[in-house]
Amino acid sequence: MNSSFLQLLVRWAVLALGVTIATKIVPGIECRDGTTLLVVVLLLSFFNAILRPLLVLFTLPFIIFTMGLGVVVINALLFLMVGQLVTGFYVAGFWSALGGALVVSVTNLILSLLMQRRGPPPPPRGPATRARRDDVIDI
Repeated sequence: MNSSFLQLLVRWAVLALGVTIATKIVPGIECRDGTTLLVVVLLLSFFNAILRPLLVLFTLPFIIFTMGLGVVVINALLFLMVGQLVTGFYVAGFWSALGGALVVSVTNLILSLLMQRRGPPPPPRGPATRARRDDVIDI
């Protein structure tokens, strides 16, 4: 299986987990079944890939003025839009969408940190490294 396709599936699974957690802990967000969850994940992925960069570009002064909190508002609006478009996925209002977007973001952050690949340790630096390189003159 292609590595990039596998990464896409993992991202969708993490997004699905975040939306599921949001439906459990945020009042005002409900998801009817697994098929609805799949549609929500696909639509949120599409919106994050296409609409979100455009919205960030157009609202850049607002995002800078609010020191990045404008991005949270954009995420909440996209979450609310998905709630309006998908039958069986209910988002009560802006504050529920904001809570859901925050839960999805935190879930994504935590799982991304846990799944990061650790590379080989960097080579040691210090006096032992300099002793081997006698032909270099430090000024």
